[in-house]
Amino acid sequence: MSESQASPPLRYAISVPPHGDYGDPRFLVTLAREAEEAGWDGFFLWDHLAFMRGFEGPIVDPWISLAAIATATTRIRFGPMVTPLARRRPWKVARETVTLDHLSQGRLILGVGLGYPRDSEFEDFGEDGDERVRAEKLDEALDVIEGLWSGKPFSYTGRHFQIRDCTFLPRPVQEPRIPIWVGGYWPNRPPFRRAARWDGVLPGRLSLERRRTWTPTMIPVDQYREIASFVTDRRTQDGPFDFAIGGYTDGDGGPADRERVRTYAEAGLTWWVENLHGFRGDLAQMRRRVALGPPRP
Repeated sequence: MSESQASPPLRYAISVPPHGDYGDPRFLVTLAREAEEAGWDGFFLWDHLAFMRGFEGPIVDPWISLAAIATATTRIRFGPMVTPLARRRPWKVARETVTLDHLSQGRLILGVGLGYPRDSEFEDFGEDGDERVRAEKLDEALDVIEGLWSGKPFSYTGRHFQIRDCTFLPRPVQEPRIPIWVGGYWPNRPPFRRAARWDGVLPGRLSLERRRTWTPTMIPVDQYREIASFVTDRRTQDGPFDFAIGGYTDGDGGPADRERVRTYAEAGLTWWVENLHGFRGDLAQMRRRVALGPPRP
């Protein structure tokens, strides 16, 4: 890694599913404000049209919620983490992301991915859920979004998306672009090759047991070190790059929390993303966890 590719300092975010107990946009705005006041650096929302077959709780739109969060906060970074870009029109995402970047004066992070393996959110709505097709659409969509963010005349001819001589203004506030983080499940390599082209990576671990129970789990630190090395070796651009992980801490400031974060930071971590959801505690417990602040070592 060159000096110009040096990692940013360690930051801390929370990740919230905007459904179930959290399925109220007004509460999400309140929670984002509380997170900012408690010293967190980021506030990320999942992006689902539906959540697992059989789920019947409320689900709110993350993008509209993020717009409210952008105007209700002043410092904290925010974004979808992650949006399944293959089921969205990239020109619409380009407009939405630039608008959010201006609303927040340059605080948006765009998290993207394929969606869950065998994701019913595609097939149940009549869309092609084949992972190869979704990957093609994701790569094309990223090219389209970056081209439209340029503020220059842009044309594109792909298998799935076509644009003829369009200019989108204004440009994003952030330079050279709104940061793009790519999510993926290790050890599946293609998402991590994709991430190396952009600005950050958020690896996940989704075992069959976790899909059945949603038991909190983390990528072991030795695997995380392997991921960081894999992505770093494939980077072709200079500039900062973020390595994130979704994690779990008690928030008591004890040595176990500090040691957990420290070991991942030594493996290359730049963003600790504290996962909040009803499967690890009720709403009141998770709200208290936010108020306790980041697990700084």
